[in-house]
Amino acid sequence: MSQSSMSSCQVSSRSNLNIEDIQVLASRLNAKLIEEKDAQDYLTVLRSFEAIMGTVENASDYVPTELRPQASTSPRTCWCHIQSPSPNTDLLVGRTVAIKDNISVAGLPTTLGVPATLFSHGSYPVSDVDSSVVSRILNAGAIIKGTSTCESFCASPLSFTSASGLVHNPHLRNYTSGGSSSGSAVLVASHALKSKRSGAWGETVELAVGSDQAGSVRIPASYCGIYGLKPTFGLVPYTGAVSMTPMIDHLGPMGSTLEDVAILLEVMAGYDGFDPRMSPETPLPSQTTPYLSILSTLRHEISSSPRPGKDFRVGLLEESFSLARVSDQVRMTVTRTARDYFKAAGAAVVGVSVPMHLQGPAIWTAATRPSMSSHLCQGLPSGHLSYLPGHARLRWPPSQSTLDTLKANNPAVVNILLSELFARNMATQGLEAKAHRKVFELRGYYCGQGAAGPAHGCRD
Repeated sequence: MSQSSMSSCQVSSRSNLNIEDIQVLASRLNAKLIEEKDAQDYLTVLRSFEAIMGTVENASDYVPTELRPQASTSPRTCWCHIQSPSPNTDLLVGRTVAIKDNISVAGLPTTLGVPATLFSHGSYPVSDVDSSVVSRILNAGAIIKGTSTCESFCASPLSFTSASGLVHNPHLRNYTSGGSSSGSAVLVASHALKSKRSGAWGETVELAVGSDQAGSVRIPASYCGIYGLKPTFGLVPYTGAVSMTPMIDHLGPMGSTLEDVAILLEVMAGYDGFDPRMSPETPLPSQTTPYLSILSTLRHEISSSPRPGKDFRVGLLEESFSLARVSDQVRMTVTRTARDYFKAAGAAVVGVSVPMHLQGPAIWTAATRPSMSSHLCQGLPSGHLSYLPGHARLRWPPSQSTLDTLKANNPAVVNILLSELFARNMATQGLEAKAHRKVFELRGYYCGQGAAGPAHGCRD
């Protein structure tokens, strides 16, 4: 028995666990502890574990200096004017920014787009930390205006599931703005439109941050006519945002111009020391790529060329246009338009085939759904050392009332819950791990190296 278990046994007499509880737990493993001595021994060590967990629960939480809320020039309220009095750079000085409502902003509530009754205390929890990207945006001189509407649990590509109501497309009311970063996209698009159209636009922002697991930055950006980028995995820290599944979590910039997206990415990117999604390829904040400068140089070069794309070879992935229930007319229009556009710019356009691309949706689903509700609904860490926001605690386990609320707002979340239960109790064990291995196989084909995948050196 470990020293930690021995020390906690001294307080285990306060436990309410008994032999019957041990038998109930064993029954969930489809077993029974017949021998009373065995049950008593397990009761002792589980009481020890209970005491250890209680010690951690009762201890004060830890907030790293890097995530502590900065002083601001005005109070932090829901629609606000958060600005650092002493920013480190002027890359975003005076620019207004909105943050998707699954990303921690100290002093503001986090809603995840769900009713307050789904949180553990029956009210929206207020964050005591700034996420890494929020801290960096403030340090660059930006003004954070508040948090933007998030679709329910970030689990909708449309814009009707948030507890706060519909998010209308700014170009045409009563049409979807896409999701799940619907509010971020609409606020940026509205800012660009209000200088061109009359009307009551309300508050708007120049830039926004969204999260993207399966299109949640890119879809609303395209629906609203702005730019949205899903960065390379691990380039931008996810620290302080509510996770859907660590393997697919991304935070990305949104803006009405490429320049806006480039400068916001430059501010957000870089290693933060907390996010296990980051890799040796993630640059330090002081060594991030100067995206805006590179973009400016490229624009200057192509502006003086009659055929700016002459040095580019563009591939159109054939399988990516083979989508179920997409009409041939739409498919032909999209491919022809893309081909004609790049050819007019002088680029060489070629067809590219990766047959395994068609397996991508199945691989994505099998690699994420078996544990998605553990991360999204229970806030469980991935097993790698990470810093998850401690305030956004949802009610668990769900009740009939919870399921009724979810069915009314976003039935997709019920599907996420059921999928994990099915994967754990009725599907062949190990399929999630196999799907992860298939990700590497698919990546190899995208890299042109086939099933062998990227090389990692040789073995004798």
